[in-house]
Amino acid sequence: IMAFVVKVPANICGQQNLAAFSGCKSKAFAILRKERYMPSTIVSMSSTPIQHLEKQASGSKNIALPIMVNGCTGKMGRAVVNAAVSAGLDLVPVSFSCSEEAGQTVSINGKDIQLHGPFERENVLASVFEQYPNMIVVDYTVPDAVNDNAELYCKVGVPFVMGTTGGDRVRLYKTVDDSKVYAVISPQMGKQVVAFLAAMEIMAEQFPGAFAGYSLKVMESHQASKLDTSGTAKAVISCFQKLGVSFDLDQIQQIRDPKLQIEMVGVPEEHLSGHAFHMYHLTSPDQTVSFEFQHNVCGRSIYAEGTVDATLFLAKKVQEKAEKRIYNMIDVLQEGNMR
Repeated sequence: IMAFVVKVPANICGQQNLAAFSGCKSKAFAILRKERYMPSTIVSMSSTPIQHLEKQASGSKNIALPIMVNGCTGKMGRAVVNAAVSAGLDLVPVSFSCSEEAGQTVSINGKDIQLHGPFERENVLASVFEQYPNMIVVDYTVPDAVNDNAELYCKVGVPFVMGTTGGDRVRLYKTVDDSKVYAVISPQMGKQVVAFLAAMEIMAEQFPGAFAGYSLKVMESHQASKLDTSGTAKAVISCFQKLGVSFDLDQIQQIRDPKLQIEMVGVPEEHLSGHAFHMYHLTSPDQTVSFEFQHNVCGRSIYAEGTVDATLFLAKKVQEKAEKRIYNMIDVLQEGNMR
């Protein structure tokens, strides 16, 4: 489930300022609790559930594109495996994992996958790539592994889709650029969320300084297992900064406490283990104008489906021997061939 909300109150003169996010239930999430609030424009978008994707793929020809999903035992990795199998991709029965899981075999969506630890990755990857020369690697591991994994993929020459956030991103791009390996790198794989980010970028480019002097409050809530700051929040904040807003990333209010997520943010209890709720609140210097931007995602299917689209997109670019080699999800969106 995904919802976008844009709220622009017609007149908030004379009203009390919004309380600090940490001190009250956020009215920005009122749409989920069906509370009454200021007049607003609401845009809702629902991501296609994986079950629907399965129906689409059930009668279609097997795409037979080999895909290796590293980090497949994680919740995001499992979601990608399910989406890839449903879409007809050929799941490579090998995956990189942590040392504790090395040597184990896991079954996901009826597919047995052999797990390998950090110390045998290069030999394993080279052997698998020789067996599957058209393979695309998908990385949903951990932030600390981003740079080492990317360097390995580039050393072996395997095209890859990097969905893992964190790591040294400057070093990541330099590694790929120097190696000439094809890659899709994006901290956000949700297609509709990326489209929203693209619209924000256009606004920032076309109307620089439009929100000069405005104050900004940002709250993002994710499952407790997400340790780093949301890459999507960073991207949206970057747009607001270009629009003239002064804001430091350490001002982001991160919510990782399940109790607060239910009581303050309004996250459905069944989605505490997998969600992304973001709210951005802008207020004019004289407190008479307020804007709210909100996007809420429950579950992981939106990211998994976007990852499959990115994989198919990258395979096409490799086959075409495209001159450009590093892509992001906006490139995938602009291609216009998403399922």
